Amino acid sequence: MAIKVLVVDDSSFFRRRVSEIVNQDAELEVIGTASNGAEAVKMAAELNPQVITMDIEMPVMDGITAVKQIMASKPIPILMFSSLTHDGAKATLEALEAGALDFLPKRFEDIASNKDEAISLLQQRIKTLGRRRLFRPIGRTTAAIDKVTSSQELRPSRVSSTALRQPAALATQHSAEKSPRASSVTRASGKKYKALVIGTSTGGPVALQKVLTQFPANYPHPILLIQHMPAAFTPTFAIRLNSLCKIEVKEAVSGDVLKPGCAYLAPGGMQMMLERGGAYGRIKVIAGKPDMNYKPSVDITFASTSKVIGGDVLAVVLTGMGADGREGARMLKSVGATIWAQDEASCVVYGMPQAVTTSGIATKSIALEQMAEAILKETANG
Repeated sequence: MAIKVLVVDDSSFFRRRVSEIVNQDAELEVIGTASNGAEAVKMAAELNPQVITMDIEMPVMDGITAVKQIMASKPIPILMFSSLTHDGAKATLEALEAGALDFLPKRFEDIASNKDEAISLLQQRIKTLGRRRLFRPIGRTTAAIDKVTSSQELRPSRVSSTALRQPAALATQHSAEKSPRASSVTRASGKKYKALVIGTSTGGPVALQKVLTQFPANYPHPILLIQHMPAAFTPTFAIRLNSLCKIEVKEAVSGDVLKPGCAYLAPGGMQMMLERGGAYGRIKVIAGKPDMNYKPSVDITFASTSKVIGGDVLAVVLTGMGADGREGARMLKSVGATIWAQDEASCVVYGMPQAVTTSGIATKSIALEQMAEAILKETANG
């Protein structure tokens, strides 16, 4: 049965274009279009769509207000369309905080390198949101953009049609596989750590905000954050996290010497690596190569962390599409690091955590609500 989609935008041209793209996929069906937020709220209640695509700036009622009203009455997965500007980033983060799950650039040339890839990515993003078995609003936070792919090796290749189909395949595969799960916060292992590294994608800012806001200001280790997000968004997201958290959060720049109680967010469009320097290491930010799907890449940061810090690391893989982080986590585990994953029930998309869980790399699968407490207990020893 096709996933039912409601398309909301004040531009008749954009409504028509998005509808054409959605209806090109046999697994998707546009059941209605709306030209403003007020119409969207009314039609969402009447038509019961499984996914809504939503513009931000519209007459009568803007997209942010519409998201709030839809989430307050009958929550539905919402994909926002955004402009990749500073103002666009701020507005999109507000919409996502209101309850939307994900976003994509409104200009298709900003989505991917060619038209066909952009169309496939939009279709896959809608299908991924529509296939969630249980939709529960996660709360007031943000979500992120990512490429849909599977990381088969440390140096990712271009997005393929097989990779674009992978999230659905992974969901089917998981039903027949068992994964380690911590139903409650377990006792700390007693291992000593030097750093915490967290990788995530779609739904990640939701998870990051929930986890990091529970950390005390005197958290004893540096934290590396790798979130799939474009360059226009990471500065705003870092500032937002810093305003909400007791620890310091900043967008990483080359030369940053890691210090305890500070989280370094990988800048969008770049790769964040570690090199030797100071007590824990020093950050090196390099340009992301054109043929790499993820900029930033969890695999790249995890791999460099394994070389600089070694096994004294707790690496956590949170919600996200694809499998970025699996090979980097494998390298970390090979030098003695501890790998945890978010559990399926609390993920927006169970792709990245599943990749490290079903491959036997992650030792624990933990609910988002319990993740902060588990991390704090595990890493209490400096």
